[in-house]
This record gives sequence, structure tokens and C-alpha cells, in this order.
Amino acid sequence: MDIFISSAFGNSQKKKEKKMKISAAVVAAAFSLAFSFILVNFTGQCDAALQQGFYKGKCNSQDVEAIVASVVKRRFNDKPRVAAGLIRLFFHDCFVNGCDASILLDGDSSEKTAPPNLSVSGYDVIDEAKGLLEEACAGVVSCADIIAIAARDAVQLSGGGRYEVQTGRRDGFVSLASNVDLPSPRFSVSQSADAFSKKGIGLTDMVLLLGGHTIGFTNCSLFRDRLYNFDNTGKPDPTMDPLLVMKLRIICPQNSPADRTPVSLDQNLASTFIVDNSFYKQIRLGRGILQIDQALALDPLTNNTVASLANGNDFLARFGQAMVKLGAVDVLTDSQGEIRESCHLKNKPRSTFLFG
Repeated sequence: MDIFISSAFGNSQKKKEKKMKISAAVVAAAFSLAFSFILVNFTGQCDAALQQGFYKGKCNSQDVEAIVASVVKRRFNDKPRVAAGLIRLFFHDCFVNGCDASILLDGDSSEKTAPPNLSVSGYDVIDEAKGLLEEACAGVVSCADIIAIAARDAVQLSGGGRYEVQTGRRDGFVSLASNVDLPSPRFSVSQSADAFSKKGIGLTDMVLLLGGHTIGFTNCSLFRDRLYNFDNTGKPDPTMDPLLVMKLRIICPQNSPADRTPVSLDQNLASTFIVDNSFYKQIRLGRGILQIDQALALDPLTNNTVASLANGNDFLARFGQAMVKLGAVDVLTDSQGEIRESCHLKNKPRSTFLFG
């Protein structure tokens, strides 16, 4: 681009014009180079970030999300409880090393073997979807993205509405039981908030994500103390509805080591398999099962949020937004990590041959 200035006649003026043209050209070239540098870096950041529709046009004209959805829907129609398992699988994966499918890896001391993960389910759903995707476009779709998509589909099938999933994650290499440090169901609100904060998730989003318990189930071992010997008092938790205590004591005998019957975390049993705000209404009535769930409705840090969600009609939209935030925790993208051939196994190192 030239910058030209009209002037009077004369050789002197022509020399000045020539110098000005040269200077302008240098400036223009410098500007163009600088702009190109900025554009390259900006584009690189976009490519490395998660985005909606990441796989569009990358799977031989196949719709990646539709393939995952077909598997989840068939499994859900056969067994609605699979939805809660997939949401829990997503949470347990993202909370340890980020959303990198590290929870799927096999091994004697992998994340799967950690006590909090022994009851995690949904692995078979992810495996089936991965198999179909490998047939459609081998080495393209990450296991981490399949988990995120499947969790969204589980929410939608359970009446929770559809939110758009960002994709572009890659799979991690590291899976160690020693890295599993999930928030305990016996945590106080402050302790839980601290654990979520370390993942970049704020207090309100924590309350929203724990709302996933609206279709969750648990075992007696995680709340039996609230029924018989809360805080070593020899009495039940005074914050639990006494009628609920009586009901749960039948399901969970004091001295029985076995967890015979799964217990719904949303005690509105008409809403057991529905993603809605019923969970918040129940914990406000003292009908929370886990200690942390009940604490949300009582603690000054969170009780106003719980009340707002219980009485409002925006939980579904806000829950979807919180799930998207969770899905962006410490992700691997671009050239980081790998795309596993099997979700349970890291890819074998490729042999390198040197020719002389």
C-alpha cells in the first residue's frame, strides 16, 4: 500500500515524494507482517481450543454426535439408570487430571481401582460408541469427547434439555489411583467449595453440578452414619426428616455390611429418572441423602442458591452451562495427548526405522 501526497513541481519535491513512498512501503510491510503474526497466533489459539462441531467434516461424512447418541439412547431405553452412570463417569473423569478419559484406562493401579471409582458405571456404553466411531473414521474421535457427548445425551434423554457440547479434547496418558482426590460426600460446603475452586469452578456452579444428583443413586455405606450415629452421637442426623430416617433404616440396617438396595438421591420418587429441580426441593425439606447434599440447603454460603433453583424454572439451562464449564477443565487439545484406538489402552509406541 502506497501513501501518496500531492505537491508542487520540482526535482527536490520528487525526491521527497520518492523517500516518502519508500518509507510508506516499509511501514506497510511491517504492519502486514505484524498483522500476519497476530493472525497466526490467534488462529492457533482457536484451533487448540474446544469448539462446537469440532468433528464436522472429519469423519467421512458421518455425524459423530449422532453415532454416540444412538448408542446412549438404546442403552437408556433398556435401562434408564445408565444416564446417572454416564453423568457420574463424566464428573469423575474431569475432576481428576481434567477431562482426558484417564478414568477409562486399565491397570493394576489406574484410576478405576481407586475406592471412589469402584462403583462407577457406563464404561461399556463408551466402548460401544468408540467401536462404531473407529469403524466410521479410525483415529479421529477421542474417548474424552465420547464421555462428554454421552453425558449430554444422558441429560437430554432424562428430560434435562439439550445443551451444545464443545469437542476437540484428546486422551491422556496418565491414570493413577493415587491421583484420585474427589470431594467426599461427607464434606462440608466449605470443603467442597475449596475442592471445586481448585478446578476453577465457582460456588454457584458447584451447587448446579451437585444438582446432577437429581437422577443419582448411592449406597447405604455412604450415609448409614446419618441414620444411627451421626458425628458419634449415637443418634441420627438431626437435619434429616425423621420420617425419612425411619424409612431408610429399613433399607439400611445398622449392622449389615451389605449395600442391598440403591437409594435415590432425589427422594421425590416420581422424579427418580428425571433431570429437574426436584432435588433442590427435597433437600430444603430435610430429605437429602448425602451429608453434602443436605448441607447445601442449610449453609449460608449456598442456601439462597438452592432456594432460587428450587423455586425457579431455570435449572435446566443453568445445569447445561455448568456441565460445559466442567467439560473444559484441564483439557488436552491440539497436539497434546493422543487419540486412543481403544479407550481402555494407551496406543502402542510406533516403531522407528533408521535407514543408512
